[in-house]
Amino acid sequence: MRKHAVLPLLEKKRLKGLSLLETVIGVALLVVIGLVLYQGFSVVLTLLTSSRQKVAAASIANEQIEVLRNMPYSDVGVVGGVPSGVVPPVQIFYRDNYAFTLTTTIRNVDDPFDGTIGGAPNDTSPADYKLVSLELNCANCDRPEIFNFTGRVAPRSLESTGSNGAIFIQAIDANGIGIPSAKVHVVNASSTPQIDLTDETDSDGYLKLIDVPPGSQTYDITVSKTGYSTDQTYEPSVSVPNPVKLPVTVATGQVTSVTFAIDRVSTLGVSSLTESCSPVGSINFTLSGAKLIGTTPDILKYSNGFTTGSGGTRTVSNLEWDAYSMSFSNSSYDVAGTIPNIPLNLLPNSTQDFKIVVQPKDPQALLVTVKDSVTLLPIANTVVNLTKSGYDETITTGRGSFNQTDWSGGSGQADFGDLTGYESQDGNISVDNPVGDLTLNQVSTTTYVSSGFLTSSTFDTGSDSTFYTISYNPTNQSPDTGSDPLKIQIATATTSSPLSWDFLGPDGTSNTFYTTTSPDINTDHNGDRYFKYKIYLSTASTSFTPNVSDVTLTYASECVPPGQAFFHGLSSGSYTLDVSHSGYDSYSQTITVGSSWEEIEVFLDPSS
Repeated sequence: MRKHAVLPLLEKKRLKGLSLLETVIGVALLVVIGLVLYQGFSVVLTLLTSSRQKVAAASIANEQIEVLRNMPYSDVGVVGGVPSGVVPPVQIFYRDNYAFTLTTTIRNVDDPFDGTIGGAPNDTSPADYKLVSLELNCANCDRPEIFNFTGRVAPRSLESTGSNGAIFIQAIDANGIGIPSAKVHVVNASSTPQIDLTDETDSDGYLKLIDVPPGSQTYDITVSKTGYSTDQTYEPSVSVPNPVKLPVTVATGQVTSVTFAIDRVSTLGVSSLTESCSPVGSINFTLSGAKLIGTTPDILKYSNGFTTGSGGTRTVSNLEWDAYSMSFSNSSYDVAGTIPNIPLNLLPNSTQDFKIVVQPKDPQALLVTVKDSVTLLPIANTVVNLTKSGYDETITTGRGSFNQTDWSGGSGQADFGDLTGYESQDGNISVDNPVGDLTLNQVSTTTYVSSGFLTSSTFDTGSDSTFYTISYNPTNQSPDTGSDPLKIQIATATTSSPLSWDFLGPDGTSNTFYTTTSPDINTDHNGDRYFKYKIYLSTASTSFTPNVSDVTLTYASECVPPGQAFFHGLSSGSYTLDVSHSGYDSYSQTITVGSSWEEIEVFLDPSS
């Protein structure tokens, strides 16, 4: 019976919660584990940061060694040092937001392999090669370090007295870093027996062929790698009479060093569209790189023609890194700009989009591209004015425009398709007196209604947009129509079918209106894609009516070219082109328009 009496007491103890001591021990264990994990994470983060800095430093060092190896051997030396040369003793390089101070030391080395000066045997030519020491100091790195690298620069002459020579072939990428495992194809059809070999570069990007039969411009070399571009020598021919890189010459007892630049290929996605992002198909363009394989005349390494498909797109693959230009030809459309501006700098191993913005021919046009003279980057929000007798137009770069000049197509059009149509009106607006203009309705030969309004169709800018101004012409109305006889409100939305269209004025409420003195659109509309306007006409005297010949809204979207202004509907003749932007010197020039489409680049100098 006593045993049975003890069991309830044990069960009660097991049902009790953790003691204070147990709780404290558990918390302490959790804290220790947390600290260990945190320290491990900190170590990993530190290692990653250090690795990134080392990679950046190694990139700079490899570039400099390659530069030195491609110099004339007599130039390899530090300015004012021994040996004397043209290399600055201290230089600054930037990589991944790090600033590296590079200190270069170059010394002649007497290799004991063939004896040393004054030794046995005595080397009467002790400067066998040059040892390059590079010290990179990164003061602003997350973990400031000093990195040291060394390299050798050898003279071209071999000390062997044999009758053959040597070819040192190096494959480098766009940054001058050696490419391992690049395929090298070497052919000499003039030698006996003929040479036709394929080999690969080593871990430093070199293939060194020793004891090669001599020959003058007889070695054709091609360097390639899967997924990379190709570089090669070229025989003189009808198509390339003066190659930039001739077949390699090998001289007796000499080392011939030659470098080939290849890198991963890239892809360009080309689209042809309007500045409201509507696709336009069948646009022809020629894509040309800047690299030359021949001169006198210049022969481009790459130049091919393409046509965008019915959906306005074309993908161009396997492109080498280069600065590409484009030319265009189409019987129905002119190029109103490009995004980005030309030339297009295509990086290795990248996929980049390129937009060709087009507009129907009308019939002569001028494309003005404005760039910073120092950075060569396009300058948005630049005022470009083109004038001649009877013509005066001002366009701000980087801004698209919607312009309606005719309403005679009538009402009932919800979305813009016919630019002469509109959505609705109150019945008091005339669109045909004169045809295409807006006026108040006439109730008799001498009397007009006192007021009326018209609501436009919905316009799609093509992407989220920034809205700038809305204006109308003519700006001067008959004084008899009273004060502000023309007023406009706009409504914007992220969708073409919002729950409601709220028409607002410049203060962002429905109580104000845009007029000739307040054309700037309220920033609350920015970020929307669709817009419509509502125009109000009124008169103080029913014997007179205001009239509207056109309405223009300016905006910026992803399909509006930066730094460019497109003038169309021009006639032949001389024009004055004035360009201005705050912070830059103004530009003015007389130009002649004489062809269907022309382009002019304007470089603005920053104000001193």
